[in-house]
Amino acid sequence: MKKRLLVTLLLSAAASGGLAQDYPARPVTIVVPNPPGGMNQIHAQPLSATLEKLTGNPFPVVNRPGGTAAVGTALVANQSDGYAILVTTPNLYLALEKDKLYGIKSPYSLDQIALLALLSADPLIMVVHPSLPVKTVKELVALAKAKPNEIIYSSSGLYGIQHVPTEMFLRAAGLKMRHLPTTGGGPAITQVLGGNAQLNLGGVAAVYPYIPSGKLRPIASLGAKSHPALPEVPTLMSLGYKDVEAYLWVGLFTSAAVPEPIQKKMRELIAKAVAEPLFRQALENVKVVPDYRDAPEFRRFFDADYKRMAAAIKAIGKL
Repeated sequence: MKKRLLVTLLLSAAASGGLAQDYPARPVTIVVPNPPGGMNQIHAQPLSATLEKLTGNPFPVVNRPGGTAAVGTALVANQSDGYAILVTTPNLYLALEKDKLYGIKSPYSLDQIALLALLSADPLIMVVHPSLPVKTVKELVALAKAKPNEIIYSSSGLYGIQHVPTEMFLRAAGLKMRHLPTTGGGPAITQVLGGNAQLNLGGVAAVYPYIPSGKLRPIASLGAKSHPALPEVPTLMSLGYKDVEAYLWVGLFTSAAVPEPIQKKMRELIAKAVAEPLFRQALENVKVVPDYRDAPEFRRFFDADYKRMAAAIKAIGKL
């Protein structure tokens, strides 16, 4: 019996190795779990073009929005052949933590997901509408304390990547503001541009186009260091808010059920793709800094970020 099991395992490993050698033998779907546009799309489109150029095989981008990215994520999590790659942000685990908070059964679990690579990890940028009479975080804090619950901040939705870090900052500074949740990062910026909200924590690609014209004023970065596109903007950590750190990172994932040899081949192809000028230039054109990290290094970053955000959601509690 043991001998038969060993033979079966050896044959299975050999088959997986053979499949990996031929990978990809057919089109590989790149799943964006959001509507068209946004950070995931910014990364997925040039990745698709670069992988097709390297392999001669199609890598079509397919949008599968719904459920705070849960629909597209579950689609990839429940496949096992390596022909689906998920491009996503911290929403991957923020949705799970929100479900946990409310006792909701999630359509996927983290142990169903395999990390492939980190593509970028830009810090969130705190921006204000120019009508708000503040140019620094110190001035913002003073104004917010003088006018509790009068300043409105917008976000991409409850427990999302804009809402959670904003609450982290408000709690650290002892402030109260009103929350205007929207349906996504773009609509959240639109609310500030229109004056319906006065503050937002947005990704660099989303907020930078409005900064040179003065339509948005940046006052802080939530990274460990300043963003190269905004070197004069201080980090919250440098201003004394040591525990307020947040990134709008974008990573690649597949199903944990995909055999290890195929995962390895996927990672090798991704490493080649992100080194191509076509991919790097597409990100740099929108001020996103490429920050490729293979699975082991990405895992260390992911775990630290997840721990920080999960603790913040628990602190926020039910709303």
